[in-house]
Amino acid sequence: MTFPPDDPWGTPAPAPGVPTPSPAGIPPVPPQVPPVPPVTSQVPPVPSQVPGGPPPVASGPVIVRIAEIEITSSTIRTPVGDFPLAGSRWQVNEFWVTQRRTPLWAKIAGFGLAVCTFGLSLLLLLIKESPPQGTVTVTLTSGPQQYVARIPVDHEDDVVTINQQVNYVRSLAAL
Repeated sequence: MTFPPDDPWGTPAPAPGVPTPSPAGIPPVPPQVPPVPPVTSQVPPVPSQVPGGPPPVASGPVIVRIAEIEITSSTIRTPVGDFPLAGSRWQVNEFWVTQRRTPLWAKIAGFGLAVCTFGLSLLLLLIKESPPQGTVTVTLTSGPQQYVARIPVDHEDDVVTINQQVNYVRSLAAL
């Protein structure tokens, strides 16, 4: 079976830079690689900015930090870039999940005392607790760009704190 020379699934081509064996004992010629000229000009680093948005301004110290979002007096810093604070919109959503489970102390006491109480302590395994587990999503929209931070929470006090921080940032964005 023969393969056409341009068939990508045909016989594998030799790796570049590896000399191929030559017939009749002729020594192989190593491939010639042209030298790469050194780079003489350096491009200064460009500060991160939102494509199409205004260039970032020296924004000063961080005023509020909500998860990975840092807010300064004029800029919002996120892992994906900087957003202008003026005109930004903020939304907070919370999602809660409760799971029923047997607490660890009931498991230890139930199995540990099973021999002494002739198995009656196994009734401790019927005790259930429902610890709340939640996620707060903070959505930041500035022009056409959007960023969502997901923050795990265990108490409603954490949700109140996040709402207070977002309300403060909303008041800063309205100035």
